[in-house]
Amino acid sequence: MTSSVPADAPGRARRRKTSQLGDKIFFNAARGSGILLLVIMAAIAGFLTYRSTLALSKNEGNFLTTFEWTPDAPVPVFGIAVLVFGTIVSAVIAMAIAVPVAIGIALFISHYAPRRIAQPFAYMVDLLAAVPSIVYGLWGALFLVPHLDGLTSWMDEYLGWTYIFDQTRTGTTPRTLFTVGILLAIMILPIITAVSREVFRQVPRMHEEAALALGATRWEMIRTSVLPFGRPGIISASMLGLGRALGETIAVAVVLSSNSVLSLRLLDPGGGTFAQNIALKFNEAGPFGRDALMASGLVLFIITLLVNGAARIIVARRKEYSGANS
Repeated sequence: MTSSVPADAPGRARRRKTSQLGDKIFFNAARGSGILLLVIMAAIAGFLTYRSTLALSKNEGNFLTTFEWTPDAPVPVFGIAVLVFGTIVSAVIAMAIAVPVAIGIALFISHYAPRRIAQPFAYMVDLLAAVPSIVYGLWGALFLVPHLDGLTSWMDEYLGWTYIFDQTRTGTTPRTLFTVGILLAIMILPIITAVSREVFRQVPRMHEEAALALGATRWEMIRTSVLPFGRPGIISASMLGLGRALGETIAVAVVLSSNSVLSLRLLDPGGGTFAQNIALKFNEAGPFGRDALMASGLVLFIITLLVNGAARIIVARRKEYSGANS
């Protein structure tokens, strides 16, 4: 009487058991990594909150509206009004310049340039994303700032009626929030370009060919097929660049001539950002001054979380985006 059990049944059972063990190990490792990330975020938030509480309990000024930053004075007074304004304004200028240019470069690489040109160009963009911040800062201080005199003079002459481009301190070196915004735009441009380029390459080929078959020009095909499909990816790339712009430290510290004056005139020196203020004053600050810097760091931490959370909500609302599944 012959047995109906396959000859390789023990081997199959052994392989199935090994596969199940591997799945369990991977699942537990992935879950542990996610829990570890949450623990680290909670630890950072808890540490910043504790140190901020110590500083705010002794602050004699309004933390949200005070311009002055003298936490180590006999009467500690400090606030983040100037820092919030400078951080947001410089980041908005950077995004307004970088996002359109980055999308244009990404479209050129993915849909216009020949392959022999597109590949080296893409490699160059990726390399620019890896350049250290201090290199950008030195380039901005030694090259960008001296060469912006003509642009700022032109803007003051023809756009000074808008008030924000009215330059009251003519003849001064343009170490301003406007200059910082341009420098940040150059720094985040490679990041937004690289991510957007990969998103555009995920557009289903059938969508593009269908648009062209219906008589659409290349730009009409991009406007009706590529950009709608890649919009959530563009938003994610922009938020990634915005995160770097909000937290950039060394480059801003090298270029910006900071002070405690809040002015809507972007071409006048002055202003400051959270990261730049922490970098410049941490070494010289006393124990209480460092607690005050921790309080400003907590605000920057919250702003970054809100920005990224808003980006996730925007992307999640577009369920038709299937870049990971195409």
